[in-house]
Amino acid sequence: MLKQLQSKHSTITTLIFSLLLFTFPQISFASADAHLLDLTTHWIGYASLAIFFLAYVLVIAEEKIHMRKSKPVMIAAGIIWALIAMVYAQQTDPVFHDTAEIMIRHNLLEYAELLLFLLAAMTFINTMGERGVFDALRSWLVNQGYSLRTIFWLTGLLAFFISPIADNLTTALLMATVAMAVGGSNHKFVALASINIVVAANAGGAFSPFGDITTLMVWQKGVVHFTDFFSLFAPSVVNWIVPAAIMSMAVANEQPAAQNETAVMKDGALVVVGLFLLTITMAVCAHNFLHLPPVIGMMTGLGFLKLYGYTLKMKDKKSYSTLIQQGETSLSLESSVEQKEPFNIFQQLERAEWDTLMFFYGIILCVGGLGTIGYLSHGSEFLYGDLGPTTANILVGLISAIVDNIPVMFAVLSMMPDMSTGQWLLVTLTAGVGGSLLSIGSAAGVAVMGQARGIYTFVAHLKWIWAIALGYAASIGVHLWLNADKFHPLT
Repeated sequence: MLKQLQSKHSTITTLIFSLLLFTFPQISFASADAHLLDLTTHWIGYASLAIFFLAYVLVIAEEKIHMRKSKPVMIAAGIIWALIAMVYAQQTDPVFHDTAEIMIRHNLLEYAELLLFLLAAMTFINTMGERGVFDALRSWLVNQGYSLRTIFWLTGLLAFFISPIADNLTTALLMATVAMAVGGSNHKFVALASINIVVAANAGGAFSPFGDITTLMVWQKGVVHFTDFFSLFAPSVVNWIVPAAIMSMAVANEQPAAQNETAVMKDGALVVVGLFLLTITMAVCAHNFLHLPPVIGMMTGLGFLKLYGYTLKMKDKKSYSTLIQQGETSLSLESSVEQKEPFNIFQQLERAEWDTLMFFYGIILCVGGLGTIGYLSHGSEFLYGDLGPTTANILVGLISAIVDNIPVMFAVLSMMPDMSTGQWLLVTLTAGVGGSLLSIGSAAGVAVMGQARGIYTFVAHLKWIWAIALGYAASIGVHLWLNADKFHPLT
């Protein structure tokens, strides 16, 4: 399910449309230091835009045509960069001949850091799932006998505080499972709880570098320090609490039928959780104190997990040998062997969202190619020059309700507008929580729609967009007020 649902629909469309309103100069030097050409009015530029849009149309139609979203964007990236390289190779001045190679290597380096970081994080999440950590949490919540209103608030609260550590998609799916198990045939409650969970998961992910891909990209780029992200805690709480308080009034305070669900964590489950927390700590320390990319800490932690996985595998093999020696009946042996199948860390690596990871490759290289052509520099002039950073950053959040916030944030980071820390935090907040405005605006929303199919729908979410929009506006206001000192040019 996750492989089909972890993407929103479209990209920097609005930005590029705004760029087309301008009459760009003919091919000229965009940056003498970088030896770049302005190709925005060259046929290569128009062809690259057309290729990118065509690829994204196929991404949008993924569920209709049943073609994974990574395929068209990967092909588009290769064609765009081949066109760019062709232009530079034809230049008579040899100073341009290596430009395409230099620029694409720069984009590949950014992608490599993101890929390895996410691969390590996904492996930890998959391992915790395999060890039964999430099942045990769900079972505990379901068996407590809480009222529907209590479950509404509790699932939202847990989604808000789990998503900064785990990803918001996994968190939303976990909490939605609880809401569906408790709500049963009460579709109104399940729909309201699902909306609350999606908003909470997106809001919780906005104040942590690990809570969302966009916050991770901002942190790895180095434009916001790790501790500065926590300045978004209060705005994120407001973003969730405002619509939650409004929607909770529509939740009946009744007692659901008793549940009797049992789930037991496997050996080593808590050790894996501890290793994950240690890994996050190492990533932060590597970046803040050793001035190394955070991915170094993540990959080192993955090494520790693999080493611990070896001890689990040997323990499982020993248990398997014991079963054989005890001479159990063939039926019971078959059941026991299935339960005692040796742990394999590489199976958890294989379960990573490879379609999503390859989609990121295509997106980053496509947007990087459009930036090399010159579109992003013109977009930066329009958005952050003419409109101003505050207006532009609020618009980024509104755009992310319709289009994918990954390419939008990568485009902003590629533009690298001269902004204060407060403005970078603002765009981080809006890109993270703006997707809550629509059910299709975030991976969490799309995933929960698939899980609660026919109950949590686009229309059901749309009915409460006014309450979510109030939370969006209030969170921006709280950030502008509480973090006013960070908007000074020197901060």
